[in-house]
Amino acid sequence: MRKLQSQGVHHITLVGADRQTSIDFWEGILGMPFIFEQPNLDRASESHLYFDPGDGRLITVFTDENRTPDPKRTSTDIGCVHHIAFTVSRATFQQAVERLNERNIRHSGVKDRGFMDSIYFEDPLGLLVELASYRFEPPAGHTHADVLMEAHNVRLARGDYAIAEVHLADAIEALVESARPTLSADRAPKDPYGSI
Repeated sequence: MRKLQSQGVHHITLVGADRQTSIDFWEGILGMPFIFEQPNLDRASESHLYFDPGDGRLITVFTDENRTPDPKRTSTDIGCVHHIAFTVSRATFQQAVERLNERNIRHSGVKDRGFMDSIYFEDPLGLLVELASYRFEPPAGHTHADVLMEAHNVRLARGDYAIAEVHLADAIEALVESARPTLSADRAPKDPYGSI
Protein backbone atom coordinates (compact mmCIF):
# COMPACT_ATOMS: atom_id res chain seq x y z
CA MET A 1 0.00 0.00 0.00
CA ARG A 2 1.34 3.46 -0.90
CA LYS A 3 0.36 7.03 -0.01
CA LEU A 4 -1.03 9.70 -2.29
CA GLN A 5 1.43 12.43 -1.23
CA SER A 6 -0.09 15.91 -1.09
CA GLN A 7 2.07 18.97 -1.69
CA GLY A 8 -0.14 21.65 -0.20
CA VAL A 9 -3.66 23.00 -0.36
CA HIS A 10 -4.71 23.55 -3.99
CA HIS A 11 -7.98 25.37 -3.23
CA ILE A 12 -10.86 25.50 -0.81
CA THR A 13 -14.36 25.85 -2.26
CA LEU A 14 -17.23 27.32 -0.27
CA VAL A 15 -20.95 27.48 -0.98
CA GLY A 16 -21.88 31.14 -1.17
CA ALA A 17 -25.06 33.11 -1.58
CA ASP A 18 -25.23 35.83 -4.25
CA ARG A 19 -22.15 36.88 -6.22
CA GLN A 20 -21.75 40.39 -4.78
CA THR A 21 -21.81 39.25 -1.14
CA SER A 22 -18.81 37.02 -1.87
CA ILE A 23 -16.90 39.74 -3.70
CA ASP A 24 -17.64 42.30 -0.97
CA PHE A 25 -16.37 39.97 1.76
CA TRP A 26 -13.39 38.15 0.23
CA GLU A 27 -12.01 41.17 -1.65
CA GLY A 28 -13.72 44.09 0.08
CA ILE A 29 -12.85 43.04 3.65
CA LEU A 30 -10.02 40.50 3.39
CA GLY A 31 -8.31 42.12 0.41
CA MET A 32 -8.16 38.94 -1.71
CA PRO A 33 -8.09 39.86 -5.40
CA PHE A 34 -11.05 38.48 -7.37
CA ILE A 35 -9.01 36.82 -10.13
CA PHE A 36 -11.54 35.05 -12.33
CA GLU A 37 -15.05 33.70 -12.66
CA GLN A 38 -16.65 30.97 -14.72
CA PRO A 39 -19.77 28.79 -14.51
CA ASN A 40 -19.76 25.96 -11.98
CA LEU A 41 -18.97 23.16 -14.43
CA ASP A 42 -21.08 20.71 -12.40
CA ARG A 43 -24.10 23.01 -11.92
CA ALA A 44 -24.76 25.58 -14.64
CA SER A 45 -27.07 27.67 -12.42
CA GLU A 46 -24.10 28.64 -10.23
CA SER A 47 -21.11 30.88 -10.85
CA HIS A 48 -17.67 29.86 -9.61
CA LEU A 49 -15.66 32.81 -8.22
CA TYR A 50 -11.90 32.56 -7.60
CA PHE A 51 -9.97 34.66 -5.06
CA ASP A 52 -6.23 34.77 -4.30
CA PRO A 53 -5.65 34.66 -0.52
CA GLY A 54 -2.08 35.93 -0.93
CA ASP A 55 0.00 32.78 -1.35
CA GLY A 56 -0.99 31.79 -4.87
CA ARG A 57 -3.48 29.20 -3.65
CA LEU A 58 -7.19 29.74 -4.22
CA ILE A 59 -10.36 30.34 -2.25
CA THR A 60 -13.31 29.65 -4.54
CA VAL A 61 -17.01 30.26 -3.99
CA PHE A 62 -20.06 28.79 -5.72
CA THR A 63 -22.66 31.56 -5.97
CA ASP A 64 -26.28 31.67 -7.07
CA GLU A 65 -28.31 34.87 -7.41
CA ASN A 66 -31.35 33.04 -5.99
CA ARG A 67 -29.61 32.47 -2.64
CA THR A 68 -29.52 35.11 0.09
CA PRO A 69 -26.98 35.44 2.90
CA ASP A 70 -27.83 33.67 6.16
CA PRO A 71 -25.58 34.87 9.00
CA LYS A 72 -26.47 31.90 11.24
CA ARG A 73 -23.23 30.12 12.30
CA THR A 74 -22.33 27.30 9.92
CA SER A 75 -22.53 23.76 11.26
CA THR A 76 -19.71 22.46 13.44
CA ASP A 77 -20.97 18.89 13.38
CA ILE A 78 -18.53 16.03 12.79
CA GLY A 79 -17.10 16.28 9.29
CA CYS A 80 -17.85 19.99 8.93
CA VAL A 81 -15.32 22.81 8.69
CA HIS A 82 -14.92 24.61 12.03
CA HIS A 83 -13.11 27.66 10.66
CA ILE A 84 -10.65 28.86 8.05
CA ALA A 85 -7.51 30.72 9.16
CA PHE A 86 -5.59 33.24 7.07
CA THR A 87 -2.09 34.53 7.69
CA VAL A 88 -1.72 38.28 8.07
CA SER A 89 1.39 40.35 8.72
CA ARG A 90 2.09 41.61 12.21
CA ALA A 91 1.38 45.17 11.01
CA THR A 92 -2.01 44.17 9.60
CA PHE A 93 -2.86 42.11 12.67
CA GLN A 94 -2.24 45.11 14.93
CA GLN A 95 -4.82 47.07 12.92
CA ALA A 96 -7.42 44.26 12.75
CA VAL A 97 -9.47 45.09 15.86
CA GLU A 98 -9.81 48.75 14.86
CA ARG A 99 -10.69 47.91 11.26
CA LEU A 100 -13.27 45.30 12.25
CA ASN A 101 -14.76 47.74 14.77
CA GLU A 102 -15.00 50.44 12.07
CA ARG A 103 -17.29 48.09 10.12
CA ASN A 104 -19.22 46.99 13.23
CA ILE A 105 -18.11 43.39 12.70
CA ARG A 106 -18.34 41.40 15.92
CA HIS A 107 -15.09 39.60 16.74
CA SER A 108 -13.31 37.69 19.48
CA GLY A 109 -10.66 40.28 20.22
CA VAL A 110 -7.04 39.16 20.28
CA LYS A 111 -6.51 35.56 21.42
CA ASP A 112 -3.07 34.46 22.67
CA ARG A 113 -2.22 31.08 21.12
CA GLY A 114 1.36 30.94 22.43
CA PHE A 115 3.04 30.67 19.04
CA MET A 116 0.64 33.05 17.28
CA ASP A 117 -2.09 35.58 17.93
CA SER A 118 -5.59 35.18 16.50
CA ILE A 119 -8.79 37.13 15.95
CA TYR A 120 -12.03 35.37 15.01
CA PHE A 121 -15.14 36.70 13.29
CA GLU A 122 -17.88 35.36 11.02
CA ASP A 123 -18.39 36.08 7.34
CA PRO A 124 -21.88 37.18 6.17
CA LEU A 125 -22.84 33.48 5.77
CA GLY A 126 -21.83 32.41 9.27
CA LEU A 127 -18.43 30.86 8.43
CA LEU A 128 -15.92 31.42 11.23
CA VAL A 129 -12.81 33.16 9.87
CA GLU A 130 -9.53 33.52 11.76
CA LEU A 131 -6.83 36.11 11.16
CA ALA A 132 -3.58 34.60 12.43
CA SER A 133 -0.17 36.19 12.93
CA TYR A 134 2.85 34.13 13.90
CA ARG A 135 5.07 35.40 16.72
CA PHE A 136 8.22 34.21 14.94
CA GLU A 137 9.98 34.04 11.61
CA PRO A 138 11.51 30.68 10.73
CA PRO A 139 15.26 30.60 10.12
CA ALA A 140 16.43 30.55 6.50
CA GLY A 141 15.79 27.21 4.87
CA HIS A 142 13.03 26.26 7.33
CA THR A 143 9.26 26.64 7.42
CA HIS A 144 6.86 27.63 10.16
CA ALA A 145 5.92 23.93 10.37
CA ASP A 146 9.59 23.00 10.99
CA VAL A 147 9.78 25.43 13.91
CA LEU A 148 6.44 24.30 15.34
CA MET A 149 7.39 20.63 15.20
CA GLU A 150 10.69 21.32 16.98
CA ALA A 151 8.92 23.58 19.53
CA HIS A 152 6.42 20.78 20.14
CA ASN A 153 9.28 18.39 20.92
CA VAL A 154 10.90 20.95 23.25
CA ARG A 155 7.56 21.48 25.03
CA LEU A 156 6.99 17.75 25.50
CA ALA A 157 10.52 17.20 26.81
CA ARG A 158 9.90 19.88 29.45
CA GLY A 159 6.42 18.66 30.33
CA ASP A 160 4.81 21.99 29.46
CA TYR A 161 1.13 22.33 28.58
CA ALA A 162 1.29 24.27 25.29
CA ILE A 163 3.84 25.90 23.02
CA ALA A 164 5.07 29.25 24.36
CA GLU A 165 7.57 31.78 23.03
CA VAL A 166 10.45 30.20 25.00
CA HIS A 167 9.84 26.93 23.14
CA LEU A 168 9.90 28.80 19.83
CA ALA A 169 13.20 30.52 20.65
CA ASP A 170 14.82 27.25 21.70
CA ALA A 171 13.42 25.45 18.64
CA ILE A 172 14.84 28.10 16.31
CA GLU A 173 18.23 27.83 18.01
CA ALA A 174 18.18 24.02 17.63
CA LEU A 175 17.21 24.22 13.95
CA VAL A 176 19.96 26.72 13.19
CA GLU A 177 22.55 24.61 15.02
CA SER A 178 21.52 21.46 13.16
CA ALA A 179 21.53 23.14 9.75
CA ARG A 180 24.54 25.48 9.98
CA PRO A 181 28.07 24.14 10.48
CA THR A 182 30.63 25.99 12.59
CA LEU A 183 34.39 25.90 13.03
CA SER A 184 33.94 26.14 16.81
CA ALA A 185 34.60 22.97 18.78
CA ASP A 186 32.04 23.98 21.41
CA ARG A 187 28.70 25.59 20.50
CA ALA A 188 27.49 25.91 24.09
CA PRO A 189 26.37 29.36 25.33
CA LYS A 190 29.25 31.56 26.54
CA ASP A 191 29.70 34.68 28.66
CA PRO A 192 32.19 36.95 26.88
CA TYR A 193 31.67 39.62 29.57
CA GLY A 194 32.85 37.40 32.43
CA SER A 195 30.72 36.17 35.28
CA ILE A 196 29.66 38.71 37.86
